[in-house]
Amino acid sequence: MKLIIAIIQDEDASRLINELMTEGYRVTKLATTGGFLRAGNTTLLVGVEDDKLEKAMEVIEKVCKSRKQIASTPAPISGTTGMYVPFPVEVTVGGATIFVLDVEQFTKI
Repeated sequence: MKLIIAIIQDEDASRLINELMTEGYRVTKLATTGGFLRAGNTTLLVGVEDDKLEKAMEVIEKVCKSRKQIASTPAPISGTTGMYVPFPVEVTVGGATIFVLDVEQFTKI
């Protein structure tokens, strides 16, 4: 048995959970916060049998696509100290960060 830990963007969470559940996977959702854009993200825990791992990974890849987004980063104003103005920059968001761990024991009570 494997445990999939998938960290995804909040806007992909509902669709991915629905897709995984439609395929028969059980999903636990954790609300988490990303460090780079300080934006909310979602961490999903999915327990899968070894022979169903590849299908679960395909579903995650299908739903969680990378995309471009404009984010504001503070840029200092020349000649002043402590003064910052928002500066738009294009960043890639979305996709998924996935960890797959071996599960030694699974118990459902």
